[in-house]
Amino acid sequence: MDFEALWLTLRLAVGTTAILLAISLPLAWWITRGHSAGRALVQAVVALPLVLPPTVLGYYLLITMGPLTAPGRLLVRLLGHPLAFSFSGLLIGSVLYSLPFAVQPLVAGFSSVDRAYVEAAAGLGASPWRTFWSVVLPLTRTSLLTSAVLAFTHTVGEFGVVLMLGGNIPGATRTLSISLYDQVQDFNYAAANRTALLLLVVSLVALLVIYLLPSLRKMDGRQADIVR
Repeated sequence: MDFEALWLTLRLAVGTTAILLAISLPLAWWITRGHSAGRALVQAVVALPLVLPPTVLGYYLLITMGPLTAPGRLLVRLLGHPLAFSFSGLLIGSVLYSLPFAVQPLVAGFSSVDRAYVEAAAGLGASPWRTFWSVVLPLTRTSLLTSAVLAFTHTVGEFGVVLMLGGNIPGATRTLSISLYDQVQDFNYAAANRTALLLLVVSLVALLVIYLLPSLRKMDGRQADIVR
């Protein structure tokens, strides 16, 4: 097991998930409740990584963050180094690539909230911000957890964007998926089997959490009814 790659992958997944939740909550709420003509365009851009080959996204990010383009040279002047082939660049690429996996569960959850609850909170004098945090989020906890789990798991399994944007730098951009590729290329199938099995278990546990959570919430609801 490449523990250095494992630690880097966990750092990348946790950082990506935290950033995505901060971005996705207001974005999903705007998509759900907004009436702007540009909403369809925003939804299409957010969902683009679902259909776009990861290598294409990675290529454009590499060009944008590299020192051969105007945006890349501006970033070099501001930061002192290019973002391409660095952990920071990898983090930006992971956020963009996993964005739809964080936004879409939240959009589905927010859309399911009865508008009467929102209107009742507003009628009682609650601000839109307080209504969102006190009414909407508690009603969509399952969607929030699903968003976080999907964003984390999808980041753990990234390959195309990571390879194009970050390359294969030990301790900086080599994630578990890249390590697995290297192990297979080196015919080290024993190590590759351990890495692949770990990725499989992470994905399976994530899906179990997502699918079991609604059942657990129903059981809690039935127990609460019995107590009452």
